[in-house]
Amino acid sequence: MKQNRWVILFLLGMVFLTGCKTKVYEPSFGVCARISDYPALSAVGYDFVEEGVSRFLVPNQPDSAFLTILEEQRKTGAKVVSCNGFFPGHLKIVGDTTMHEELLAWGETALRRAQMAGMSYIVLGSGKARYVPEGFPKEKATRQFVDLCRGLGPIAGKYQIVIVIEPLNSGETNLINSVEEGAQVVEEVNHPNIQLLCDIYHMACDNEPADNIVKYGKYIRHCHIAEKEGRVAPGVKQDDFTPYFAALKAIGYEGGLSVECRWENMKEQAPSALAYMKQQFRLLK
Repeated sequence: MKQNRWVILFLLGMVFLTGCKTKVYEPSFGVCARISDYPALSAVGYDFVEEGVSRFLVPNQPDSAFLTILEEQRKTGAKVVSCNGFFPGHLKIVGDTTMHEELLAWGETALRRAQMAGMSYIVLGSGKARYVPEGFPKEKATRQFVDLCRGLGPIAGKYQIVIVIEPLNSGETNLINSVEEGAQVVEEVNHPNIQLLCDIYHMACDNEPADNIVKYGKYIRHCHIAEKEGRVAPGVKQDDFTPYFAALKAIGYEGGLSVECRWENMKEQAPSALAYMKQQFRLLK
């Protein structure tokens, strides 16, 4: 009888220890896609979609046009956490002729509608809009970019949206090409609604160390991912993301990770891309 009691206690202990295993760290996962893609993506395990500002928030169209899109979002049940492509290329942020007044008006409309859609972030990449013309002083361009962000900060605060600056690789633009440079702008702007995005694809393209995620992690609110060669979906070329994922874990990152890639067939590849990312997170110690 006594022996049976010890066996029962041992088995109960094993059940308890199994239930107390540390949960595998991972963020929420999304895809840069249309709201119409959300049902299929959600069905295979994605948490959200990241839309485009011009396509989803349509700042150049009247509210009636946006309300139609908002109704479509409601019908699909799409969770839209963020939008990218904040400013079109013709609205110049830097250079001899800037368009900050137009940019702020565009931004006001986009941010107001982002709040209506239940969003948290707008991504400020806009490589063409921030491209520094040849011969134009880069320091002056940086100051122009900072000045715009200082104007956007209070507007973003009013609508409770965080604008995340996206560093882009040097092949796509020539201003803010690293997490480090992005963090310097965030520090200069010094507004809680102007923060930072890290894009693992862009970091890999320019060989930026994953340690920069740790170094500037206090500013990072959102992330993008794709594989380096051909900007394909995670798992296609079997890139090793674990250094970047370990860095996200080290800073206690709790935001989203959006797949922003060139799909061959999103419907077919999305499940395996998600499985590949989750597998790499499981490799972390």
